[in-house]
Amino acid sequence: MPRFNFETAVIDPQTEWTRRRLQIMLGGGVAVVLAVLAGGVWSVASIVTGGSDAVDSSNGATQSAQDQLASKQLPVAPLEAAQPGSLSSGETGTLEIPAPMEVGEVGVATGFPHTPEGALAQLAAIDSTALTSASVRVAQDVIAQWAAPGGPSAESWTGVLAVAALLESAGMSSDAQNSITIAVEPKMGYIKGTVGDDFVVPCIDFIVTATIAAGQPQQVAAADCQRMVWQNDRWVIGPGEEPAPAPSLWPGSQASFDAGYQWLEVPQS
Repeated sequence: MPRFNFETAVIDPQTEWTRRRLQIMLGGGVAVVLAVLAGGVWSVASIVTGGSDAVDSSNGATQSAQDQLASKQLPVAPLEAAQPGSLSSGETGTLEIPAPMEVGEVGVATGFPHTPEGALAQLAAIDSTALTSASVRVAQDVIAQWAAPGGPSAESWTGVLAVAALLESAGMSSDAQNSITIAVEPKMGYIKGTVGDDFVVPCIDFIVTATIAAGQPQQVAAADCQRMVWQNDRWVIGPGEEPAPAPSLWPGSQASFDAGYQWLEVPQS
């Protein structure tokens, strides 16, 4: 089955591993900046084993349940776990991700169903469009159209901060579409949990490939979690603080399997 493939520019401005990753990737005369987005984070962390958590909101404390789910902390994993490494001969499950039905505001693919998998697919599309641009302005336009009231803003969204930090670290302008190419493929994912039918925290584990000019491509794993809410017949990034860091683990490694990640696949039509 085909898998998603996106091209994007990403970095995490808020975590120490970003600078360490930059040092690792600046090699062979090729200036490559790799990092991650979101939730304060696309940081290298470990995930709580066991997959998704469904939160019972029957007590009426829906907002509290949402905050509790989003803020659930994840243990730290070593930086090396996000780098290309040994692949496992074991098995993990598969999440079938719906294909988009249309293109929405700012060119973001949309039309995903009202399901947890639809929320995950919409998050991948939002992240992709914002970061593919390698443009602070475009990233700001994306979050302005794809966040609910009370959600991340053009000034606060970690996607915007990520693009700005990336371009600054690479010595580029705020619009660098012609200077750097970063491909992002969502390879694995899981649903951290749900609160009712309209609130989902999906997590995605990407392979990020960055190339500047004629340099050799460099790769690293990077993960993102976000609050997704169903509003006006579509998924958008919801109100509240961005979730606790997602685990960045090399897809297909034993660590990624142990963490509960599953392969992301789009069913063939």
